[in-house]
Amino acid sequence: MILHCVFMRLKSAMTQDDKKALFESVAALRQVIPGIVDVKYGPNVSPEGLHGGFVDGFVVMFESPEVRDAYLVHPEHVAVGERIVSSTDGGLAGLLVFDLNL
Repeated sequence: MILHCVFMRLKSAMTQDDKKALFESVAALRQVIPGIVDVKYGPNVSPEGLHGGFVDGFVVMFESPEVRDAYLVHPEHVAVGERIVSSTDGGLAGLLVFDLNL
């Protein structure tokens, strides 16, 4: 299993409805890409204050590294990814991606 963690610094102009729609587009990928086990999303709730500005994020659990790799190039993911990048403060610099092998 792979846990794909994506942390974002979203633009301050994004409303809660904008964020919800963005996260729901990520969650919808579960319906079109086989091998996605689960998707969770939301704001950082850690009390430590060590978020470095990455205050929103999501995780996608994949059955295997191969499923993750297929997800990365899947046209639906590419479209959602472009939407995410355009929503962050700084484009790609507004993203932190970390994958864990479970």
